[in-house]
Amino acid sequence: MEGAESVSLSPPRDVERVAGTDDGASVLATSRKDFRVRCTSKRAVTEILELCGCFVQKLGDALPEEIREPVLRDAQWTFESAVQENVSINGQAWQEASDNYFMDSDIKVLEDQFDEIIVDITTKRKQYPRKILECVIKIIKAKQEILKQYHPVVHSLDLKYDPDPAPRMENLKCRGETIAKEISEAMKSLPALIEQGDGFSQVLKMQPVIQLQRVHQEVFSGC
Repeated sequence: MEGAESVSLSPPRDVERVAGTDDGASVLATSRKDFRVRCTSKRAVTEILELCGCFVQKLGDALPEEIREPVLRDAQWTFESAVQENVSINGQAWQEASDNYFMDSDIKVLEDQFDEIIVDITTKRKQYPRKILECVIKIIKAKQEILKQYHPVVHSLDLKYDPDPAPRMENLKCRGETIAKEISEAMKSLPALIEQGDGFSQVLKMQPVIQLQRVHQEVFSGC
């Protein structure tokens, strides 16, 4: 129609703003993407650098001797710096990563050694008591055999008849009185000895309990 104004269709401003936001986010995500080689062990990378350093040193065989050393030193430094800048150790930069990180192979070796120790201890716990028992039995049998071979020598005693037994009887009488007196004194001190024996018996009964308490204290003292 004549006189009619032409109308151009354009997307709303909100749509333009969203589209611009998506483009910026994709560019930002691309710029933030980490292109470094991901490694898990700084020590392993160091070993690889040392191995490659030998090849770098061989490159200098064709150089003149007067410039060989500084050129190789610069090449080695450049190579190591380039590798360190282009690798990440568990998401960290080379300077931030720790040297004490264990590799999976190290952990596997430690686990295998620990398993071997457990098996060895378990085997010894089963075998050693049996071996100890066998040794004790052998020792007892050897002692019995030695006792069987022992024959004590008994010398005969010549008994002489004493025609006058009166002095001997008087001596025996004096000894008997002395022994009776000692027995009487021992009987008087017998109650005290019995009381001391009861106390000592109670102490012996308490000894395992005291020992158990000491063991318990030593075990839980570090907790």
